Amino acid sequence: MRSRFKSLLVTGGAGFIGSCFIRYGLNKVYGVEKMVNLDALTYAGNMHNLELIQSDTRHVFVQADICDQGTVAKLLEEHQIEAIVHFAAESHVDKSILGPREFLETNVGGTLALLDLVRLSPEIHFHHVSTDEVYGSLTHQESSFKETSLYKPNSPYAASKAAADHFVRAYANTYKLSITISHCSNNYGPYQHPEKFIPRMIAGCLHESFLPIYGEGMNIRDWLFVEDHVKAIWTILEQGVTGESYAIGGGCEKTNIDVLHCIIDTFSALENKDPNHLKLLIKKVADRPGHDLRYSIDATKIKKNLGWKPMYGFASSLRETIRWYLEHPKRLEC
Repeated sequence: MRSRFKSLLVTGGAGFIGSCFIRYGLNKVYGVEKMVNLDALTYAGNMHNLELIQSDTRHVFVQADICDQGTVAKLLEEHQIEAIVHFAAESHVDKSILGPREFLETNVGGTLALLDLVRLSPEIHFHHVSTDEVYGSLTHQESSFKETSLYKPNSPYAASKAAADHFVRAYANTYKLSITISHCSNNYGPYQHPEKFIPRMIAGCLHESFLPIYGEGMNIRDWLFVEDHVKAIWTILEQGVTGESYAIGGGCEKTNIDVLHCIIDTFSALENKDPNHLKLLIKKVADRPGHDLRYSIDATKIKKNLGWKPMYGFASSLRETIRWYLEHPKRLEC
C-alpha cells in the first residue's frame, strides 16, 4: 500500500487505535515521510503504545490539546501537513453518562477547532474517525447499519460524535474542504485501555475477580480487530472519494455473554485453568441506562469500491490479544 500523503497529522495518536494506525503506517505503508502525533495524554493516552516506533525519525510526538489552535497551526505549517487523521476523542459511554459536558467539549469542540484550521488551509485533507453508535440501536430483525442510515444517537457519547460528523460534512459543503469519514464497529486488540470490555474481562480472569456483565449479557456488538480497522482507514486515505463516508465492520456479531465465554475459554486454554471456575465469577449487574441492543455494520461499500476486507478471524485475534495482555499484565491496570 502507498500513501497519497507524505506528511500527516494524527490526533489521539497515543491512544489505542491511533497508535495502531501510526505503527501500521510506518511499518507497512510506502511513501510516508512524516507522522506528527498530537495527543494531550489524558488517561487513555499512553506513551508505551509508541515504544516500538520511538526510534523512527519519521514519527514526531507533540503533547498538546487539539483545541490549542496556536500549537496545531504551527505544526501544520512547520511540517507541511497534507492530511489530518482525527482519532482524538472521549469514547467511554459510561463516562459520557456521568459527565457529558467533557464529551461535548472534546468531541465537538475539538473537531470544530481542527476544522477551523483546515478552513484556512483547504488543501489539507481531513479524515474523521467516527463510530457506528451515531446510528442508534438495531432490533434483531433490522438490517445492518450502512452509510445512508439515519442518525439516532442514544448516549451522550454517540450524540457528541454525531454532532462532530455533522460539522465535518457542513464545513466540507460550506467551505469546499476535502474530507472523508469512517464509522467503525467495536474494536479490540493489544494496547486497548483496560476500561474497555475485553481487556476488563481479561483482567478479571487473571485476578479471578468478579466478571460484571450488564443485564443478561444479550446485547450484540459487531467486533473488529484493530489492525483491520486501521488498514481500512489507510485504504480510505489512498483510494477513498472526497466527501464520502465508509462503514467499517468486522462482520462478527456476538452477544456480550458469548464474547465473555470466548475470553474465559481462550484464557483458560492459554493458562491451563478451569473455565468452569472462571464462569462462576460472572456477575450480572444493573443494565446501563439507554443501553443499545445491537450494533451491526454493512461494510459492502468499502469492500466493493476500495477492495478492503477484514483479514483477522475473531478466535485467532482474540487469542493473540489475550496472549499479549498476559505478556504485559501491567497494561491491565487502570
